[in-house]
Amino acid sequence: MARIVIIGGSFGGLTTAFELKRLLGKKAEITLLCDQDKFVFIPSLPWVAMGWRSAEDITLPLMPILERKGITFIHEEAKGVDADSSKVMTETREILYDYLIIATGPYLAFEEVPGLGPEKGHTECIFTLEQAERARKACDKFLEAPGPIVIGSVQGVSCFGPPYEYAFEIDTELRRRKIRHKVPITFVTSEPYIGHFGIGGLGISRRWMEDEFSNRDIKVITNTAVEEIAPDEVRLKNGTKIPFKLAMFAPAMKGVPAVAHLGNPRGFIPVDEHMRHKTHRNIFTVGVAIAILPPEQTPVPIGVPKTGYMTVRMAKTAAHAIAAEISGGVPPKPYEMDVICIMDMGKTAGYMRAKPLLPPRQETTLKKTIFAKWMKIGFERYFLWKMKHGLSKLP
Repeated sequence: MARIVIIGGSFGGLTTAFELKRLLGKKAEITLLCDQDKFVFIPSLPWVAMGWRSAEDITLPLMPILERKGITFIHEEAKGVDADSSKVMTETREILYDYLIIATGPYLAFEEVPGLGPEKGHTECIFTLEQAERARKACDKFLEAPGPIVIGSVQGVSCFGPPYEYAFEIDTELRRRKIRHKVPITFVTSEPYIGHFGIGGLGISRRWMEDEFSNRDIKVITNTAVEEIAPDEVRLKNGTKIPFKLAMFAPAMKGVPAVAHLGNPRGFIPVDEHMRHKTHRNIFTVGVAIAILPPEQTPVPIGVPKTGYMTVRMAKTAAHAIAAEISGGVPPKPYEMDVICIMDMGKTAGYMRAKPLLPPRQETTLKKTIFAKWMKIGFERYFLWKMKHGLSKLP
């Protein structure tokens, strides 16, 4: 019986676990290791920060949904991986594996910009449930005495979507409360231009985003790096200083410490077309933890995003590759990275599709429509239901 260990319990980890169990049954002993005890629907975290969702709305406990499928769950943090001896180390144990799937997500490198972050700095973040809930409390306090807001992405960021969504959503909320005129909003980004998204733009995304921000009276500063964050001021490396009463910034990402040694200098892990490690053939990686070369060199360094849609596609590819190797079957088709993304814009949403992810592309779709908003709400309900019942085979 093959011993398969999965590190991470989000989109990639759960999908891989359920797919491997479905494909291999009793041919494999599957263990999922995670420092969190619940699955969080990450795309809804901006809604939590706005008070439009609660934690209970977007989470599932991991233990019962895994146990029902015969998958062992260990609620511990991975402290290290010894690839030569094929074992994962935690604080209390060593877990041997025949195959390892790394689905850890990123390490958020707040320390790379002085004053950045909600714990040791002066800015909010919405990349984890705890951060989103804290951001909601900060917003409530801000609304008692509103003032300037600064939203953005520092140098090295590879996940640009949440700051865009937060900007559109807080603009919508302030207009709903009829106090938008009291709140100057500035959007700061390391992207070379607005709508770049870390993927070289998408069709007319630059012009589209310029129009959207202009129509909402949101000032945009692009192609810039942040020097530091003071308690009430964002200081850019070009000398610009922007005051704020509320600030939300995305940090740069790195590989998590337990597995970073398996990757590039930033800790992201190079993989082949089946998500297999290029050196250690029994290690697979899916989601944010993989390394993707940017499509172009930008004046301010940025990374390439990996969405939930992409992560699920990677997870299924890795699971089928492992199952084929164990059962002697045919390997799956290589995953050609494409992306579908729905960006909430307050009262409406943007639907974006790119095939492949990076230019030049065969297909590009970019639409602003209320239907996309309904799709985002519907997908949240659908995916939580799908994970609750372990139905990874469904699209």
